[in-house]
Amino acid sequence: MIDSLPFIWFTVFVVLLTGYAILDGFDLGVGMLHLFPKKDEDRRMMLNTIGPVWDGNEVWLVTSGGALFAGFPDVYATAASAFYIPLMLLLSVLIFRAVAIEFRSKNPSPVWRWIFDFLFAFASLVIAFALGLVMGNLIRGITLDANKEFIGSTIDFFNPYAILIGIFTIALFAMHGAIYAVLKTEGDLQKTLKSWVNPSIILFIILYAVTTIATLIYQPHMINALQERPYFFLVALLNVLAIANIPREITLGREGRAFISSAVNIVCLLALYGIGTFPNAIRAINDPANLSLTIFNSAASDTTLKILLLIALIGMPMVLSYTISIYYVFRGKTRLDSHSY
Repeated sequence: MIDSLPFIWFTVFVVLLTGYAILDGFDLGVGMLHLFPKKDEDRRMMLNTIGPVWDGNEVWLVTSGGALFAGFPDVYATAASAFYIPLMLLLSVLIFRAVAIEFRSKNPSPVWRWIFDFLFAFASLVIAFALGLVMGNLIRGITLDANKEFIGSTIDFFNPYAILIGIFTIALFAMHGAIYAVLKTEGDLQKTLKSWVNPSIILFIILYAVTTIATLIYQPHMINALQERPYFFLVALLNVLAIANIPREITLGREGRAFISSAVNIVCLLALYGIGTFPNAIRAINDPANLSLTIFNSAASDTTLKILLLIALIGMPMVLSYTISIYYVFRGKTRLDSHSY
């Protein structure tokens, strides 16, 4: 049990991160698509598809950050210092995005609304790209010294592979958001949104193929686990089947199933990331074997992990209950009223 504690706690962290990617992923996607409708009413409708849930979705990011800080303090310290500028940028645009959501409809002026529409869409785009950029660099690895401290520069993060992962993340969330928007709307707006789903899927599939090829060529360590344990290939197969099922469900008018398929796609992508990088939490590109931070050499003490696991067993059901209840209360199609954004 003691040896498995870091693995269990890391699994909790990954579950929280996956929850964030699924939930905040679709409202980031809706945000990126927000500028495309021409009518102000349609833009307002899109904003209100995520209105009751967007702030609750971000709770998953906060809890995953807390889980990393408590369970793997060395990883948190190294990541926070290495990715300081990207993380500050991420936090800044999260703030601007929240302000845009709250302020957008406070004034009927078209100029006022356009400014906050632009801020909302731009912030959503930057957040998605920043998340992908960080993920790409974690796959590729960063330069660490013998004290596990970052010794590179910020410009190193903007390498071709990480930029590709950032663009891939944008496409992923745009597709996820388009499907959610179709699920929550009706009438002419829904017809318009349905016409966006297939192009977003095509773009995602193209980038998925390019990213897969780039990973196989330039990050071969990501397939070691698949070669050693072929049954992990089932995750990749499930991923492909989930993606293929999305346009089928949209065509049949089963938007809920299409959204579930998109969520399964995100789960599989993060599972493949975890399988490929395990046991590394932060890979040292200059000396992976000796300098990398793993979930075992960077975990908190066993006593701390036991206490944290107990807290997680109490806290996670509360977070899940809150999330489920919010989505149940605001189920169905979006309607505009005096309380809407």
